[in-house]
Amino acid sequence: MPSSFVRRAWRCSVLALSMASLAGCSLFSNRNPRYDPVPLTEYAAGISAHVAWTVAVGSGGGYGFAPVVVGDSVYAAAANGGVARVDLASGRVQWQGNAKTTLTAGAGSDGQVTAVGAADGSVIAFDGQGKEKWRVRATSQVDIPPAVGAGIVAVRSSDYRIQAFDENSGELLWSLQRPGPALALKTSIRMIIVEGLLIAGMPNGKIMAINARTGRVQWEATVSVGQGASDLDRISDVVGAPQTQGSLLCGVAYQGSMKCFDVSQGGRPVWEQRFSSATGMTTDSQQAYAANQRGEVFAFGLTDGHQVWKQAGLRYRQLSSPAVTPQALAVGDYQGYVHFLSRTDGHLLGRIQVGSDPITSPLVATSRGVLVQTDNGNLTLIGVN
Repeated sequence: MPSSFVRRAWRCSVLALSMASLAGCSLFSNRNPRYDPVPLTEYAAGISAHVAWTVAVGSGGGYGFAPVVVGDSVYAAAANGGVARVDLASGRVQWQGNAKTTLTAGAGSDGQVTAVGAADGSVIAFDGQGKEKWRVRATSQVDIPPAVGAGIVAVRSSDYRIQAFDENSGELLWSLQRPGPALALKTSIRMIIVEGLLIAGMPNGKIMAINARTGRVQWEATVSVGQGASDLDRISDVVGAPQTQGSLLCGVAYQGSMKCFDVSQGGRPVWEQRFSSATGMTTDSQQAYAANQRGEVFAFGLTDGHQVWKQAGLRYRQLSSPAVTPQALAVGDYQGYVHFLSRTDGHLLGRIQVGSDPITSPLVATSRGVLVQTDNGNLTLIGVN
């Protein structure tokens, strides 16, 4: 199990169903310098990174916010209610909307409908011109970006219920709930829609594939099983976004495992590595990548899960979920730096700072570079050569 300091730090990142249990939590009492973020070191530059453009979507951010790319456009939202469509190539704002409420999650989009979630449980959809299309209420606060596609807007609320609304009308199509644990992480989690299936990781260590139109669970498997004497010890949430590569579907859990399944063979487990991530994983055609809760970045072979490399030079820098570019693996940190690592052996190739605010949103790889959304509501494209 993690050290007492790390346990205490992550306790402050846990979203409890009874928030009173977290009153007075502090990361800075009884701080052990052993767990201070590793200072930045010199390196031989292997790539060139530059800021291509920056736009302000609004103000505020956090774990529930992630930009999404559809075609040549980026859709993003900020905590103060700002929602925007931005041209990927130039950074020009194509439209700007306002949800007129405090947002906790966004954005999801298929290019025709863009959806966000609010602190009061509202789900707000905008049309292709940025005008509000409909507004409905989920069962509780929405902390995960909506998934939009296959004719639905799907949200997962804080009571672990997944609901799907008709993309055009906002009509509730189906609702699905699984029993949830007493505690769950407040971190980067996303659902994806692939070939008519909504794929969602859950706080109980499960990953599910759900028919997007009917809400019927087509397949369900266990990524990790919580273990330990306390509710905190037993947290085993599937974090980040599920990853698909060909017939493989992969997920990673906090205090659990990284695991890949072959969906062409009924979801047969292919490999499993004991691993604990608080932010999620990414993949390319050869490898799976993730940072553990200590900030050590790993690469595993995608076919059998063997460890390819480990990079410990970013320990305790509160790393974001990573992104794969043709040139490198990118990962953000708590000081607004984006680090680029070799996909071959993990050595540092470059870094760039996009501001002083933490990068808690997942990095998003695009055809033109890496999208970064910082906690102040800015959206930045980093070009990589």
